[in-house]
Amino acid sequence: MAEASLKKIFKINKKDFVHAGAASINAKNLLKSLNADPKLIRRVAICGYEGEMNVVMHGGEGYLELEIYDDRLCLSITDNGPGIENIERAMEKGFSTASEKFRNMGFGAGMGLPNMKKNSDQFYIESEKMKGTNIRMIYYTSGEGG
Repeated sequence: MAEASLKKIFKINKKDFVHAGAASINAKNLLKSLNADPKLIRRVAICGYEGEMNVVMHGGEGYLELEIYDDRLCLSITDNGPGIENIERAMEKGFSTASEKFRNMGFGAGMGLPNMKKNSDQFYIESEKMKGTNIRMIYYTSGEGG
């Protein structure tokens, strides 16, 4: 596999609602500065924000990584949190393990992972209890798969 022409990593802090969303905004602004397709930027921004908020609410420390290749973008969200106990269940629309506190803040509707899958061309999720979660999404820029 060819190396990425550009790779950026943005840190995500656990329970840091003051700066929540900054990583996905930075990724979005980077794509804008590169004159990426606005529809692609929107899809990446949606997935970045959903993933970032999952890390802030549920994960430990984490990061958002954006890799740009000639024919695609790869967005990864990784954390060292408690992991997802049942990925199949977590992928169901409306399923949420968000606390009452986070629900009262307007989060935890159970649409994050389904939205991320819907807005990417390829979606992969790996999680291990007490080790963390990695979500990798691919967006084709050359018309393949998207």
